Amino acid sequence: MDIKTADLYDRYEDALRVCEPIFRDFGGRVRFGGPIVTVKCFEDNSQVKSTLAEPGAGRVLVVDAGGSLRCAMLGDLIAASAVENGWAGVILFGCIRDSREIGEMPLGVKALATNPRKSQRRGEGQRDIPVTFAGVRFSPGDHVYCDEDGIAVAAEPLT
Repeated sequence: MDIKTADLYDRYEDALRVCEPIFRDFGGRVRFGGPIVTVKCFEDNSQVKSTLAEPGAGRVLVVDAGGSLRCAMLGDLIAASAVENGWAGVILFGCIRDSREIGEMPLGVKALATNPRKSQRRGEGQRDIPVTFAGVRFSPGDHVYCDEDGIAVAAEPLT
């Protein structure tokens, strides 16, 4: 994907929701996008792991981890599973770990920060529900576009 969010905004301003600029790029791909799948969880990455183990078909997993900076919700093993299963990327309102390894993978990853502490696995969390963070509501099936300039979300695919 080589779509620029600034160009999309200029063309589709009324159709786009743009995230507040709070995310950093960690993946080997900075430009990525696709249909959204959502997970809401807090300091428990069970749903993140199980979702990214499924066929991704070019989709993007959007994770509302409550903005927690206390532990990582994505590491190199789960990210490698995402690559293997065809996910385009992950947007994580929380932290990752193994950032060097993730940075070498052909996967888009936007997150708040890094933290070496792993999350718990209690089997908690919700999937495929609307989530809101960074001033934007993300709904399953929406389309997300990410690049060096930020994150833009639309209800329909844009070209």
